[in-house]
Amino acid sequence: MGVLYHQLPKAELHLHLEGAIEPETLHELAPDLSPAEIEEHYRYDDFQGFLKNYEWVARRLNTPEDFALITRRLLERLARENVRYAEIILSAGVILWRNQDLGPIYEAVRRESASSPVEVWWIFDGVRQFGVENVQSVAQLAAERRHDGVIGLGIGGDEARGPAQLFKDVYRYAAGTGLRLTAHAGETGGPESVWAALELGAERIGHGIRSIEDPVLLRHLRDHDIPLEISISSNVATGAVASLENHPVRRLYDAGVPIVLNTDDPAMFHTTLTREYELAVRVFGFTEAQLRGIAENGFRYAFCRTR
Repeated sequence: MGVLYHQLPKAELHLHLEGAIEPETLHELAPDLSPAEIEEHYRYDDFQGFLKNYEWVARRLNTPEDFALITRRLLERLARENVRYAEIILSAGVILWRNQDLGPIYEAVRRESASSPVEVWWIFDGVRQFGVENVQSVAQLAAERRHDGVIGLGIGGDEARGPAQLFKDVYRYAAGTGLRLTAHAGETGGPESVWAALELGAERIGHGIRSIEDPVLLRHLRDHDIPLEISISSNVATGAVASLENHPVRRLYDAGVPIVLNTDDPAMFHTTLTREYELAVRVFGFTEAQLRGIAENGFRYAFCRTR
């Protein structure tokens, strides 16, 4: 089935631009850094270590041209994997935190995506631990570009330091502008974090793996057709699950919860979407028919095609 993984038309719904920078590209952007220093920042022991390294990598992006380059390289890789559709997450909250001008940066990535064979839409992501003001600013900037390729708003970062309830007014505002809503939840936080994201109006849940601990939540996700954006390698690498074999993707699927396979931060987690599909079969026993259904979910739950 190796050929199937590669040739299967696929969609990415949970993919961070800044987490897709290959070490070689980062060295191109920052030639003063040694390969060893770069590789060191692609290794970490836990989720907090990952967040620190993610911020370190993001600090190397200094100009719109830098963002254009990483977008071009990412889209070339996606096209080679037969990824037909992608909703790419731009860490707008980090860009604002660095006091960068988001306008020219977004124009640069938008130009690159417009020339790609991959259909691309953008999700602007705020950062939980940066507070309500950061996420509100991100929401406003996203709303201003809703007719120029931006399709949604999300929040990522530390669930414990930025409870979803803090952002209720921001999400209400975003929904009123027509933005679609997602949220990282239930990655390191428990099922209560997923419930809180749903109360915000999140239409998809980024990760959501801790939902497995709450049978009532599982039924709610199933009955309301709310998909989880699953990233297996990500959860293993950050320690969100104890081991690959302990990942709940199979149990979530068997409980009837809609799932979509994604890479999250493919360069940081040393993976590709093809590899995530391979893991689903090799480790978790998904059949070819089930795999095709999961691939179809990537298109079915795309924000540009659902309402």
